[in-house]
Amino acid sequence: MKPKRRSKAKKATPEQAHERYALVEKAAGEFEGQLDELESAIGMYVIGHDLGWKVLHVIHSKKTIAKYEKILGIKVTEVFPEFGPDADRTNAYKIIQGISNFWKFVSGEEKVQVDRETRRSIG
Repeated sequence: MKPKRRSKAKKATPEQAHERYALVEKAAGEFEGQLDELESAIGMYVIGHDLGWKVLHVIHSKKTIAKYEKILGIKVTEVFPEFGPDADRTNAYKIIQGISNFWKFVSGEEKVQVDRETRRSIG
């Protein structure tokens, strides 16, 4: 059994927590559509602070990122760090470290053989 690695992310300050919750509340209040999309967008927003936008781009397709950005009214590259404090806990981070061109990989021009579940897992 693998030893568990604890999160290195610092707790949000009260101001950050208020700002983040206000964004979620605004997005939820303005949302029209399938609730699972809102829920997934909010989930991406919550973990995005800890993982960073590059990891999010490996986990999700460009189309999905764009959909979630629209729901939340954000741009992930402007809101999240390139790599968050827990990025190195993900297989996506390990994949990123082994590629030569991030955007070519994300767009599918550069291939790495990794199944979808491995790309998504933290461990």
